[in-house]
Parts: sequence; C-alpha cells; structure tokens
Amino acid sequence: MLKYLHLKNVGLAPELRVEWATRLNLITGDNGLGKSFLLDLAWWALTRTWAGAAALPPVQAKSPQIEYVVQGKAREAKPVVSKFRRSDETWPVDAKRPPMPGIVVYIRIDGGFSVWDPARNYWRNDPGRPAAYHFAANEVWEGLDVRGQRVCEGLERDWINWQEGRKPQFKALEEVLRVLSPVAETLRAGPPQRLFIGEGRDRPTLLIGGQTVPVALASAGVRRVLALAYFLVWAWHEHRVAAELLGKRPESRVVILFDEPETHLHPRWQRTILPSVLAAVDALRGKSDARPQVLVASHAPLVAASLEPLFDREQDDVARLDVRDGVVTIEQGVWAPQGDAASWLVSETFGLDQARSLEAERAIEAAEAFMRGEQGVVSKALDSKAAIHKALQRLLPAHDHFWPRWIVTTQQTAPTAKRAKPAKRRLRR
Repeated sequence: MLKYLHLKNVGLAPELRVEWATRLNLITGDNGLGKSFLLDLAWWALTRTWAGAAALPPVQAKSPQIEYVVQGKAREAKPVVSKFRRSDETWPVDAKRPPMPGIVVYIRIDGGFSVWDPARNYWRNDPGRPAAYHFAANEVWEGLDVRGQRVCEGLERDWINWQEGRKPQFKALEEVLRVLSPVAETLRAGPPQRLFIGEGRDRPTLLIGGQTVPVALASAGVRRVLALAYFLVWAWHEHRVAAELLGKRPESRVVILFDEPETHLHPRWQRTILPSVLAAVDALRGKSDARPQVLVASHAPLVAASLEPLFDREQDDVARLDVRDGVVTIEQGVWAPQGDAASWLVSETFGLDQARSLEAERAIEAAEAFMRGEQGVVSKALDSKAAIHKALQRLLPAHDHFWPRWIVTTQQTAPTAKRAKPAKRRLRR
C-alpha cells in the first residue's frame, strides 16, 4: 500500500504532497495538471520500475526529489527519498529490498496494462528476473514475450484454452465478466468459432442480444472491459502458480492504478465500472481482511457519482488538482456527495458553471444580466430582451427550470413543448 507521495520540483508544481487513503482514491482535475503523472509516480514508488518513460524534471528545476512511503505487510515502513541524477536521468534508491506492497496492476488509458507480481518480480532471486510485465494494448490480446520467453499467450488464445480445457481460469473469467457487466447486460461467453478462412484456430465469442459475436469484432467499450477482465484473471492466476512453484503463500493484497476508467464506456457502464472492479477483485481472491487500494484518475461525473454508495471517509478520499496563481495545487478531504451527474459537473470537483452547452450557458448569463439591468455585458449579440429570448428559445427545452424566472420577470411568452410525432402504423395487407 502506498501511504504518501511528496514531490519537490517534479512535474508542474514546485511542491506537492498526496496522502493516499487506504482504499479508494479518486484523482480529479483539468487536463494537463498531472493526474496520469501521479499514477506513473505511484507505480514507480510501489514497484521501483517505470511503466513508460521515467519522470524528467524541468531543466531549470533545482534539486528535484521524490519522497514516498510504501507500507508492507509487517514492519512500519520508513520514508524513501530519491534525488534525480541528471548524469544518467535516473531516480536512484537504496539497493536493499523495499517493503512488498502486494500485487500491483496498472490499467493505462492507452489500453495497455502493467503488473508487478511479488512471486515473479520480487521473491525470485535470479538475476534475470524481469522488473515487471508491461503489455501494450495489442499484447493483451496477442500475447507477450520477455527476453525471448513467452510469458503470456494473450486474451484470445488463453480464453479458448481455458474454455475448451474447462479450466478454473475460465470459471473465474466468467464470474469477473458477470461482475463487470452493467445491470441487465451481462457479458456471457459463447461457443468458440472460426472467424477467418484459412485460419487454423477457433476464436472466443460473446452472446449479445441472442447473437454470437466474436470478441475480435466487439465494440471498443466491450473490448476494454474484456481486456480488463482477462488481465485481472491472468495476473491473479499466474501469481498463484508462481507462488506455488516457489513454495510461497500467495498474496491477497492488491493495489490497482486505473487511468480514466470511463474511456470508451457508455454512461450505463461508467456508473458501475469502479464498484465492479472492487467486486471483481473480491471474486478472484475470496474473503480477505486486506482491502484493495485503488488509485483512479477520472474526468467522468458518473464515475464520481458511482462512488457515493461506497464512500467511507475513514478509508476513501478525493485528490483534486487545481491551478491557483499559476501554480498546480492539490486539495484532499473535500468529498461531498452531489446526488447526480449534473450536480457533479457543477461541483468544485469538475468546475463547470452550468451543466449545459457553452452557448446555452452564455444565453442564460445574458438573461441574468438583463434581469439585473445590465444589458449587453455578456455579448453584443445578446443586448436586448428580444435577442435573448430568441436565443433561449433556440437553446433551452420548454421544460427547462430557467424559463419561469425569465417569463415572470420579462413577461415574455412561454415556449411550447414540441410533441413527438406518433409513429406511423404499418397497414397489413
């Protein structure tokens, strides 16, 4: 478990400290403020490897350093301080073995995944052991070779192998798919099917709406969820196999880093994805006293809203990045339930003035100014009651809650709600 990160002259802020909650951590903020950067640094602190390029401080930055604490299973962890070495662009740390955080999984926004496995990346003593396993998006599906050794067959081949061999991994995959599915849209495995002429292997399928759909032809959103389900099952199973070979007890502690879980997902899936990931981890490991630690960067109000039934201030937190006086800052301990996605959009977490189109927002601002006797201060094109009313009619539906104030104040005619045209009935011959 990662307890905190303390950055000095790294990234966009001269100094930034994040205290990580023991379970859920929601990182929010505008584009470019460093949400993904924090996940990259968290991965490095937990595993001492980089999932991509190493963090490079600005050339003019003086004495850049990263301080962090990773809590292991037993003894109290001590802070680790790494000072950037410009001569080889590295972040050196003490060579002794660090506290072991459990299994660490990084779900990246580009469709790639990384896993750090204690059995394969920590307990092994051979000098050739890999530091971690990094999958590009295509390698999740097609398999991964590390130093000439095949370490993963990929989603499609493993799926068929597990399914036709009736292996426990397939039962786990079916259960994780069920847990990750939105309500009333359960992802179910179909029968293996040959897809391309001349290809000498069957491919996995899904049963969707009574149809059999090859997973290779599924939508981007479905493929993202399939990749997530497969990778969780694969990482968990391979850890247990490696632990058994080493004569070690498998780990139950898990840290998950998830960058923009809403990517490619319909709102129906966005509002269930994070609770479902927690449920999927529990489905894989069974009952455990060790809570998974989850760090999530998101722009989606429905993702935030989905956490309201689960949120516990004792073990969860929001880390909100913002810019003040030209400096990136972070606020924590600011969780407040908003109730619905529209309310989240206008909360301090996402910062919109109104949950509308920009044009509708400006029309309402012009109307508000007009009602205060301040004509033409918002837009020269909206400098009269008639112009504002015309814009409101074009941009707002008849049931919008702003209409009563405008109509009562200006005595304008209320807009008429348009009725949907009834569907034409087919005449039977």
